[in-house]
Amino acid sequence: MATEEPQFTVLEKTPPFELRSYAPMILAEVKVEGDLEEASGQGFRLIAAYIFGQNQVSEKIAMTTPVAIEEQAPKSAKIAMTSPVSIESNAGQLIVSFVMPAQYTMENLPKPLNSKVQIRQIPAVKRAVISFSGFYNANKVAERTLELEEWMKTKNLQVASAPKFARYNPPWTLPFMRRNEIMIDVRD
Repeated sequence: MATEEPQFTVLEKTPPFELRSYAPMILAEVKVEGDLEEASGQGFRLIAAYIFGQNQVSEKIAMTTPVAIEEQAPKSAKIAMTSPVSIESNAGQLIVSFVMPAQYTMENLPKPLNSKVQIRQIPAVKRAVISFSGFYNANKVAERTLELEEWMKTKNLQVASAPKFARYNPPWTLPFMRRNEIMIDVRD
């Protein structure tokens, strides 16, 4: 069975780069401390517990991809949300998020029992994206982020968010089959 991903339309494609238009989405997210690997694991476990039934109606929610990670922006900055699971970092604090399946609305999505898990609706958004395979680490994510930012400059695209790292595969996936992305929201 295929795993649901956020709905988007490709507006422009220059491999490995794409400009995408995403439909509105609902995120379940947590703020965690640590480096990329630690935050990813800790955040994943907290949100996985929520979707596996730690919610007010003990309902299992289907897993979606990707898991996104982004640095938490300063409180004074306005940030557009990413999908699906994102991790953000500010002095070691990251936001890990999953996109909820499209069948849910803010009204019918079960409420989390753990107060660390927050639910947030994100409006439609345009994102510049670079895709890459293999294992990831902080250096590889930083390199791909710079490549994406350079591509955005050549297209005169204005940055509207912190970069988000998205991973689509379980840890046992062979490296050459892994799908990873860096996403940056773009101003209209």
